[in-house]
Amino acid sequence: MIKSMTGYGKANLIENNREYQIEIKSVNHRYLDITVKMPRVLSYLEEVVKKEIASQVKRGKIDVFITFQNNQAEGKEIKINQELAKIYIEQLKKLAKEEEISANIEVTEISKLPDVLNIQNKQEDETIKNELLDTVKQATHNLVQMRATEGSKIAEDLLARITTIQEKVKEISLLSTGLIEEYVVKLEGRIKEILKNQELDEARLAQEVVIYADKCSIEEEVTRLKSHISQFEMLLNTEEAIGKKLDFIIQEMNRETNTIGSKANNLEITNGVIEIKTELENVREQVQNIE
Repeated sequence: MIKSMTGYGKANLIENNREYQIEIKSVNHRYLDITVKMPRVLSYLEEVVKKEIASQVKRGKIDVFITFQNNQAEGKEIKINQELAKIYIEQLKKLAKEEEISANIEVTEISKLPDVLNIQNKQEDETIKNELLDTVKQATHNLVQMRATEGSKIAEDLLARITTIQEKVKEISLLSTGLIEEYVVKLEGRIKEILKNQELDEARLAQEVVIYADKCSIEEEVTRLKSHISQFEMLLNTEEAIGKKLDFIIQEMNRETNTIGSKANNLEITNGVIEIKTELENVREQVQNIE
């Protein structure tokens, strides 16, 4: 079943004093565009997260928000910026000497200065990576489920509109079958009125009818339109991302409908064409929401 491009998925995981929260929001987009906002300690896993989401989502603007709290020593390491600490000490001693004040500097005080002491996650910690990916998978699954639910509603609406279009095409097809006969009768009447008592040239009449039939025949357009409708209905039942394909089919249906409108010299057919184009525009708007 088709999927909408709009949706929301969320997942939480608390494991061994580590807490993960993932939120994923998606809206319409021409291609797949994933943006991840996550803590710096997990930034090395950004591409892994994107790859996991891309395995389940094929199209849309995807915003991912990750929060992470690690209250356990596992996966952590403390790094002291010794070079920066030495600079701090050197400058503090210099200041003490210039101001003639005590230069007793405790190491604990130095550790509190900016960027001297850093607590970082070890990038090689596979446990954190696996826990994060499990949470991302669950959030993505929830997102996909919501997109599928929205997609089913869109599919119902599209099927109803396509059925309406299909009925109008049938009506137009039936109306077109009598156009040539009507034209022959009108043409004979006009010619007889003009010629009055003169003899009617049947060969010339037949030639005019052939020319008119060639100009106003919409049989090919109707056939192609019916084929496009069948393709559209068939795609609605597939599992793949079909938004771009449906958009192309709608363009082709519009093209055939416009040609029918320009060829058919009949008010009822013209009205039918207007109704088809109105429905096609509604379908086109809905298709923009499909993955």
